Amino acid sequence: MCIVVVLVAIFLTTYTNLGLSSAGKVQSMLLRRILDEREKGDSLYELSLFDDLVQPVSCPKPNWALSCCCGDEEIIFIALLFGYLLANFFLWNNLVLRPMKLIAIFVHEMSHALACWLTGGTVLNDRIEVYEGDGGITRYEGGNAYVVLSAGYIGSAFLGMLFVILSGDRIASLVVACIFLFGLVISLYLTKKSETESKVWTVGLSMGFIVLTTVFILLDRFLFQPLLQFLTLYYGVFIASFAIYDLYDDLFVRSFELSDTYTCNDLIPCCLPKFAGLLYIFIALGLMALGLYLALVWMVSTATD
Repeated sequence: MCIVVVLVAIFLTTYTNLGLSSAGKVQSMLLRRILDEREKGDSLYELSLFDDLVQPVSCPKPNWALSCCCGDEEIIFIALLFGYLLANFFLWNNLVLRPMKLIAIFVHEMSHALACWLTGGTVLNDRIEVYEGDGGITRYEGGNAYVVLSAGYIGSAFLGMLFVILSGDRIASLVVACIFLFGLVISLYLTKKSETESKVWTVGLSMGFIVLTTVFILLDRFLFQPLLQFLTLYYGVFIASFAIYDLYDDLFVRSFELSDTYTCNDLIPCCLPKFAGLLYIFIALGLMALGLYLALVWMVSTATD
């Protein structure tokens, strides 16, 4: 029995030593194989000391399961999204965000107008109004009042979700940046003349955002990427979170009876303003979460490393 044990021990020791002596050569061959394959594609590989071949771990395209997530870029993307949400919460009523809020209000009112047209209604005078004091109105007749009413906050959250998704790609983020520049020009046009001092601040800040976005486009093109994607992500998060913070401000910080939630209560008496507001908030959060997921799918599926 002792002889058998000794023979087995000798065999295992010899096999292990042979394996260890060839480990360096095997690993060198595997490493070279991996480097060659990574130049051709973007599959991940698992190494095994005693395997004769490299075992590929494929990353399906599109990678719906996010099996290859998350690298440094994706982690930064996620951290920035939550950081932007937190920053918006504390700076929501700060003057520096006024141009952003004008754009979000414009999107909100335009969503009302689109819903009105799509349900057979008419926007009076074919115009919407956006006021510098963080408000706006769309006067219409006809159409489906329930759809038109809900389209404001849901529409802005949906567009914000699209911006978040498009921020997952470099070229798509450039499209978002151009759309946002157009929105800033619209916000300048919609600025009223009633508050001269406030108008000066709004125009100045809008021009500042225009310059900032343009600089980020150039830096991303010639110096560093994905810089522009992180900026357009902020724009998407802001527009998507407009429903969250605006409703929180209207319902819990102050009582603003011209809010869509109070109008909803007029149409549906059993639907209390705070209940409608919470419903819109949950929808906005859900759309933002969906946008984050699809952006990560896009980033992981198009990664080259």
